[in-house]
Amino acid sequence: WRLRHGGGHRMLRPTIAAGDTSMLRTLLAIVLGVIAMMVTVYGIEAIGHMMYPPPPGLDPNDLDQLDSIVAAAPVGAMVMLVIGWCVGTIVGSGLAARIARHPRIAATVVALLVVIGVAGTVFLMPSHPTWVAALGLLLPVPLGLGMARVVGRRGAQ
Repeated sequence: WRLRHGGGHRMLRPTIAAGDTSMLRTLLAIVLGVIAMMVTVYGIEAIGHMMYPPPPGLDPNDLDQLDSIVAAAPVGAMVMLVIGWCVGTIVGSGLAARIARHPRIAATVVALLVVIGVAGTVFLMPSHPTWVAALGLLLPVPLGLGMARVVGRRGAQ
């Protein structure tokens, strides 16, 4: 915000100083971090599906079918799910923190989007084991903040 003179009036107006792209860079970092996170989560989930294939004839658009499969899924499949969420958070938050002018904010936004995604998944398919839901809701933010701290130190060297 800067004080501008115009038409005989003094007004406080928002301005972007030349070269001040920190907000845009942080937004871009968040977008790229979310994309990296999603690709990572989907990749790890695909590996989990290869290790623990869903039954033939599954309709992925039928939430009732998906919920019943989640209820019957082996522990290893659920572990892969949590690993996907955690590694996705690490990759996405780390990338966002590395690119952003405000690394802590960017990493936290990516981690919070993971938490929102986990909450939505657990809400839509409530048969997720409690430990999966708890880890998926509790781990992403500390992991994202940790990545912001690690990447921030590396950038300061």
